Amino acid sequence: MKKRFGIFNLLLVLVLFVTINAAGIAQTPPPPPPGGGHGIAGNTPPGSSAPIGEGMFLLIGLAGMYGSKKVCDYRNEVKSA
Repeated sequence: MKKRFGIFNLLLVLVLFVTINAAGIAQTPPPPPPGGGHGIAGNTPPGSSAPIGEGMFLLIGLAGMYGSKKVCDYRNEVKSA
């Protein structure tokens, strides 16, 4: 009985695997981009003019402030102990 149950489970898993994969392949492709292109001056790649530098300076500044607070808290803890 256990052998039959194991074979049934194996077949069930294989059937589910095949049907799920077939459903994933059967999807339609995405629609084409709009006629005007991605950018203002034509068909430029999306996200090519994102201002990364400003966010990086903000992240570095916040990390510095967090680190200085941790150092200050540690020094106060050492003084009181």
